[in-house]
Amino acid sequence: MQVHKALAQGLIDHGVTTLFGLMGDGNLYLANYYSSIPGATYIASAHEAGAVLMANGYASVSGEVGVATVTHGPGLANALPPLIDSVRSRMPIVLICGDTADGDRNTLQDIAQRELVLPTGAGFEQVRRPETAVQDLREALWRATAERRPIVLNVPVDYMWKEVEYQHDPLPPADRNTTLDPDAMDRAVGIVAAAERPIVLAGRGAATPSARAAICRLAERLGAPVATTLRGMSLFSADPGAMGVFGTLSTSAALDQIGKSDCVIAFGASLNSWTTDSGALLDGKRVVQCDTDPQAIRRHIDVDAAVLGDAATIADAILGYLDEAEVPARRFREDWIEKSVDREDYEIPPASTSLVGSIPFRETVRAIDRLIPEDRVVVVDAGRFMFAGYKLLHVPDPHSLVHTCNFGAIGLGMGNAIGAALAAHGRPVFLVCGDGGFMLGGITEFVSAVQNGIDLIVMVLNDSSYGAEHIQFRNRDMDPARTLFRWPDLSALAIALGGEGVTMRVPDDLTTVEKAIVNRARPLLIEVELDPDDVPIE
Repeated sequence: MQVHKALAQGLIDHGVTTLFGLMGDGNLYLANYYSSIPGATYIASAHEAGAVLMANGYASVSGEVGVATVTHGPGLANALPPLIDSVRSRMPIVLICGDTADGDRNTLQDIAQRELVLPTGAGFEQVRRPETAVQDLREALWRATAERRPIVLNVPVDYMWKEVEYQHDPLPPADRNTTLDPDAMDRAVGIVAAAERPIVLAGRGAATPSARAAICRLAERLGAPVATTLRGMSLFSADPGAMGVFGTLSTSAALDQIGKSDCVIAFGASLNSWTTDSGALLDGKRVVQCDTDPQAIRRHIDVDAAVLGDAATIADAILGYLDEAEVPARRFREDWIEKSVDREDYEIPPASTSLVGSIPFRETVRAIDRLIPEDRVVVVDAGRFMFAGYKLLHVPDPHSLVHTCNFGAIGLGMGNAIGAALAAHGRPVFLVCGDGGFMLGGITEFVSAVQNGIDLIVMVLNDSSYGAEHIQFRNRDMDPARTLFRWPDLSALAIALGGEGVTMRVPDDLTTVEKAIVNRARPLLIEVELDPDDVPIE
């Protein structure tokens, strides 16, 4: 079997049934053969960055390794920004890239690919010989899961047609060691038992049914309200003791309760600067951090106790110790429930401007969000709108949210949305982005969404500006004219690209938007025309 066929078959045998990519001379035979295998789905991107973003969105929603393929030289170089974003979100991805044949000095696309990849933080796995290609693929897939980061598998183009003997070796089983360190547990239990006003916090690392159930049991036994990180959003939506998101996106009521607490018990949360407000929200509190990933422990802040292990196992163990020691439940959870009853999650302040033709940002975003089917996947591109946007968008569960702002880059949402759709099993994907992000990275892959029949609803919040720069000029009483753009009619552009489009200019247009959502048959773009001075940054 030739190497390109062996690699394709190796992907299938390891359970990779979806591959994203853009063909070039370094990977076209691999992608072509893979797409011919029964049960395999190959999604072609329009740009190499899109292929990696699709793999990222797929991995985020499915919980599986996302796999993409690009060609060498500029193909790999184009994929670097999303690769960095995936590294920072700790997403398991394998990027299979072709490479120039060793010793070929006449290829314009030749570049030192290992040196290109390593500064991104991604791992690099070189196919050593044609005979080891399948082994090296297996290693890359295993590393992506074990190291929770992208791994680039580098395949010299002259290997692709070499004959090799194919043999499939399954990936080693995941480490399911549930033995907890007794000293670490003693420290953690001592802190938890002594707390008078504890809060239990969960992140994406604890977003499994077993972990959620165990954490809820612990919180109720302890008398603690529960909260989540942004990426754990909606994990406890049905729990009466839920506070919502803990951090810079907290409601004012939740921030007040956080300020009164004396202990935070975190499960599967890295406690980054957004969750802790750069540590300010943890001042004066004792912190217990529990995670399966040793690299997450104390990654962003120091903590008083750390336990390495599965969230469900740790939560149940702490609960057992509390019962054994007959530690009484606290009233902090009841206080929160009494305080939060009938309270709206986020209060909407009045619009800052009332220019003719403008529509209010918050009311409009919330109204359109309510028109989208409840069982959806939400993808949020980066931009100044996203901070307020996250407060207004409904997410059914943590794995139905794809967060794209890990590198501070706009325009990463569309590719993620397509990948998420492949993992969403028929659920619609709702992408929220700004006009700058759509123009920068959205147009290209909107074409891919159309060609692949993706059930995608895109809300473009169009203030005709690069908003982060616009607000800086405004804050200094400077003319923001250079941040403003006269884009084409984006809804008409979506139609020209083979999708559907509708524009909202006044509140009464909401009826037209609703009809477009209900009757959509192709990817739909909703252009919301906004006043750049009315887009909130928080």
